[in-house]
Amino acid sequence: MISLCLIGFSNQEKNVYMNYEQIQVECYSGYKVNERPVAFTYQGRLWEIQEIIDRWYEGDLDTSRPVIDYFRVRTTDGKVFLLRYLSAFDVWSIRV
Repeated sequence: MISLCLIGFSNQEKNVYMNYEQIQVECYSGYKVNERPVAFTYQGRLWEIQEIIDRWYEGDLDTSRPVIDYFRVRTTDGKVFLLRYLSAFDVWSIRV
């Protein structure tokens, strides 16, 4: 489990960190480690990713916040999930 200090963050910013559950993710590693997810385990089930719908990151220019990569993905059975990767902690989580 990740423990982040949320003192000084607005309620909206706190929600960004609190509405996620840690998961295991299988990744493609090309020019960088954990470049993109290819499958993940959530609720005891392996979900294969068919498509990355969107991806973005935050925190790179603001050194007071961790760098977080986000991936909106569609699974092979058509469900859409939001995954995020905190590289500083090497931890993946899913929006719940």
